[in-house]
Amino acid sequence: MRYRWDKCIKHYDCDVDPFLKLHFSETHRKVLLIAGAGFDPRAKENVLALHEILGNRLECIFIKEERPEPDPKLVQKANENLDQLTSIYPASTVIAIDIFADDNAVVGGINIIKSLQDISIDGFTDLIVDFSALSIGVSFPIVKCFFDLIVRDELKVNIHLLVISNPSMDGMICSVPNDRATEIRGFARSDRLYGEADKAKLWLPQLSGGRKEVLRRIHDSVVPHDVCPIVPFPSGDVKKGDNIVIDFITELESEWRVDKRNYVYADENQPLDIYRTILKIDDQRRPVFQTFGGSVIILSPLGSKLLAIGALMAALERKFPIVYVEALEYTVDWEKVDLLQTDTSKKAHIWLYGEAYQNDFTI
Repeated sequence: MRYRWDKCIKHYDCDVDPFLKLHFSETHRKVLLIAGAGFDPRAKENVLALHEILGNRLECIFIKEERPEPDPKLVQKANENLDQLTSIYPASTVIAIDIFADDNAVVGGINIIKSLQDISIDGFTDLIVDFSALSIGVSFPIVKCFFDLIVRDELKVNIHLLVISNPSMDGMICSVPNDRATEIRGFARSDRLYGEADKAKLWLPQLSGGRKEVLRRIHDSVVPHDVCPIVPFPSGDVKKGDNIVIDFITELESEWRVDKRNYVYADENQPLDIYRTILKIDDQRRPVFQTFGGSVIILSPLGSKLLAIGALMAALERKFPIVYVEALEYTVDWEKVDLLQTDTSKKAHIWLYGEAYQNDFTI
């Protein structure tokens, strides 16, 4: 079976910047960039790189994710990042969105879609969503909103995804999770609807260090019939996958009863790897469960943002639901972050939709 992004145009690491320079140096291009403006040190990197290429042909929307009672140090870092970004692009639009309602209900996805409703993409040749400093509860709805709009109306706008991923830095940014699992806006579960409850539920959680309680909450919410945990392998750290499995051994063997044959291994730095794997699993399950009410795959892309992009692409293609736990707040070990070598970061560019595919793109 052919997949939508079988011939996906993608670039990694040292190939990213040359492509950006080649593509965006074309003077007819006018670009809209949507990026995070938080405390994350990666918030500025792609913006600065694109500024050098595009100059005033780049317009920016910076998203500030507001959470209750944030650490003052994080607020200071976020403001410093935003000040630097807006000094480069004084006419940029800054959108502050509340991630939680007063009752701690997750509303970030709803709020970002409402905030973007009045944003026009008329006149732009390219739209870039930078995942580097955005949470998946915000970035995924942004991509789905514009992807659905551009595909439906057959707009002549390219969609690009950019990310700077650094698992070591991610390990230094700890989150305090909300007390409930929720679906990402635009990727709701169908198994709760009438006539859908009998479907066999397969949960594909991305295992990540320090996320035990989060994954337990998701499991209790989903109540899957089967679990296929996604383990990062290969990875920059050859022992990372093994260490994560050991860390989750109680959950995997005693609580979730995972068959050893059900482990899914995905290249931590290749989003197309997990994208294809998820779709192949779905292809294998559909005929088996067709006579028993059907099957549904539920994704939980935690950890690596590169793997998360692969899961997003699979969800866009097959309308898979995505369940996660939003972070109430973050804590950061700034001493370690400041000492971290940024050249260990992984860069990626995914050309999601547009002129490169022409008639080759199927809906």
